[in-house]
Amino acid sequence: MSPADRLLLRAVGSAGWWTPVLAVVTVAGVAAELALPTALGRAVDAAVGAGPDGSSRQWLITVVGLIAVVVATGAVRDYGTGTATARSVAALRHTLARHIFALDPRTAARRPVGDLVGRLAGQVADAGQAAPTVVLAGTVLLPPLGSLVALTMIDPWLGLTFVVGLLLLGVLLRSFVADASAAVAGYQQAQGDLAGRMVETLAGARTIAAAGTADREVERVLAPVAALRAYGARTWTVLAGAATRGAVLNPLLQLAVVAVGGLSLSAGRLTPGELLAALQYAALGAGLGTVVSTLNKAVRVRAGCRRAADVLDEPVRRHGTRTLPPGPGELELCGVTVRGDDGQALLDRVDLRVPGGALLVVVGASGAGKSLLAAVAGRLRDPDSGQVRLDGVPLPELTATALHTAVGYGFERPVLVGDTVGEAVGCGADPVPVATAAAIHDFVDRLPQRYRTPLADVAMSGGERQRLGLARALRAERLLILDDATSSLDTATEYRVTRTLTAAQDRRTRVVVGHRVGMAARADLVAWVHGGRVRAVAPHRVLWDDPEYRAVFRA
Repeated sequence: MSPADRLLLRAVGSAGWWTPVLAVVTVAGVAAELALPTALGRAVDAAVGAGPDGSSRQWLITVVGLIAVVVATGAVRDYGTGTATARSVAALRHTLARHIFALDPRTAARRPVGDLVGRLAGQVADAGQAAPTVVLAGTVLLPPLGSLVALTMIDPWLGLTFVVGLLLLGVLLRSFVADASAAVAGYQQAQGDLAGRMVETLAGARTIAAAGTADREVERVLAPVAALRAYGARTWTVLAGAATRGAVLNPLLQLAVVAVGGLSLSAGRLTPGELLAALQYAALGAGLGTVVSTLNKAVRVRAGCRRAADVLDEPVRRHGTRTLPPGPGELELCGVTVRGDDGQALLDRVDLRVPGGALLVVVGASGAGKSLLAAVAGRLRDPDSGQVRLDGVPLPELTATALHTAVGYGFERPVLVGDTVGEAVGCGADPVPVATAAAIHDFVDRLPQRYRTPLADVAMSGGERQRLGLARALRAERLLILDDATSSLDTATEYRVTRTLTAAQDRRTRVVVGHRVGMAARADLVAWVHGGRVRAVAPHRVLWDDPEYRAVFRA
């Protein structure tokens, strides 16, 4: 079974008990629709005295009852379709969102953010219609097959005439499914490409404005529009072609049934009521609107499942079952190698030991591998070979809770998550101590609702945003990793933050990616990274004698 089929079944299951309810009411509605022409024909024959026993009043009551069943089942089906779709969409979006956040960051980065958002918002909405669509697809042939049986029972010649029409219908629908599937899949792919380019461009809007390249970016973002228009036009062309052929086939089939039925009536093989029923069965069985609509939905559901399953098929980052034993936070990198997509070693057999409670500053030229080393140290990225241990425990063996409690990250451009400022600092605990340590408490204290102020209502500078991200990172219990996390701070604020990070009472292990001589001079150890390898590990005063080391800071 393909991943898309498994996701389709999951979507059907997410609708819960509405799936069997929809199946029951749909079958009941179809049965009532199929019984209605016969009951109406019997009522006509009873009224003119041309049919079997039974009063016209009895058959009229039957007709009214069947109409009531059709109306009631239609109402329940419409309500159930909306409810089942909403439940499935919600469940699939939760599943896909959790999976995206569980991906290895390197894996997630291969897909444009806009494309992932498009799949989460658009394609999952299509896939969420799986339950009602499966029910409709399973029952869509009941009206034509039931009509065929009824027409054959009325007059075999009518049944034979109808079979010819059904064969033509089958040929039409086969080509429709193939053409529509290709058009819808291409449209969704182009839509995701367009969304991805748009998100990338919005993220760099200031750079584009400063460089005066807006016109060029507009052309780049809108490049997929040509494919989008072509696939959209192809979709509507396929639908229009099916509708046109159906508009020709349907009346021709009914006309054939009228002609054969008229001959049978004149020959005495049919009663007037049976001819009326035959005409209604011909209209019911030959109606292509429901069939084409159902198949179009099925195509979109299948394409949506395929696009969502494409992401769900990506392996997530696995966590272990261990917790950390008591320890000072000693960090060890043993033979760590990280390769790029082209196979080139970005970190090459790195061995590094950071004593518990020490402050290690990582320095090196641009592109040397400093940020990658910081990412490996806290398991933002797993090495291709080698091992990273915290207090003797390999990081992949830790539970997610143990890892995130022990390790905290601060970044140059942090993304603040949560509804309020307090939630951005994180974890629901008292935010004041860490906010004070990050020199951001005074800023928050001036906000209208302080830590309860909605994050979306706060206008902040890059430095204030950086300090809020730093406050969240300071919740780490054993290992604090800062990747250029003070670059946007003014001199006075940076001094306050640096004093906190270098305080003797802070017993956490601290790994700081930095560029300033002052931070390196305050560190217990400096790791000098060059060309993807750790060239030396020593106190700053020892390394300062090397002119190449001094050149790192001049650069």
